[in-house]
Amino acid sequence: MTLQTLPHITVETAPNPTASVIWLHGLGADGHDFEPIVGELGLSNDLAARFIFPHAPAMPVSINGDYIMPAWYDIKQTDLGVAHDARGVHDSAVSIQLLIDQEIMRGIPAHRIILAGFSQGAAMSLYVGLRQTEALAGLMVLSGYMLLPDELQGIASIATQTTIFMGHGVHDTVVPFELGESAFRQVQGLGCKAAWHAYPMEHSVCPAEIVDMGEWIGTLLSA
Repeated sequence: MTLQTLPHITVETAPNPTASVIWLHGLGADGHDFEPIVGELGLSNDLAARFIFPHAPAMPVSINGDYIMPAWYDIKQTDLGVAHDARGVHDSAVSIQLLIDQEIMRGIPAHRIILAGFSQGAAMSLYVGLRQTEALAGLMVLSGYMLLPDELQGIASIATQTTIFMGHGVHDTVVPFELGESAFRQVQGLGCKAAWHAYPMEHSVCPAEIVDMGEWIGTLLSA
């Protein structure tokens, strides 16, 4: 069976991109959710980047009464730090890895690729990003948390070479602030180059965070 990449939206800031940003949406959303943010990041006109916004597959989500919606994995209880859908996480990790591999095949080296995500997408970006065989330019983890922490023992040292931006709202009631902080401490424990950013917001993205994200992306990809 031939594996196919996830359906996705592509936005290029200039012809002949020399860098890629793969951005994963949250539960119940789709690739269009963060598409408009490209023009809000304040990136330099000299940066030719390809933004890829994939659509997660539709599946029944237990916590929402088995309602079928776009999701990277199933969620079975409100406490996101207790148990995770290992099979769903692993399946989505394969699909996301295909997108990374596709960009490398198109001529974008791993050290020019950023893997980003919000909420469920943030959790997946952290999970996949820490398991690369070549270090990515960076991981952008927005309002996320650590998936399957018992698997961290197998993380290769290559993960410590990837810069990580972690942002979270102090008033977040969907993914509690404490879960984000816990994930930050865990990546610090691995020796990763991670920076923590707290914002006075709920489960969302605010203007100050967008400014910080734009500066971070621009700095990472300016070389």
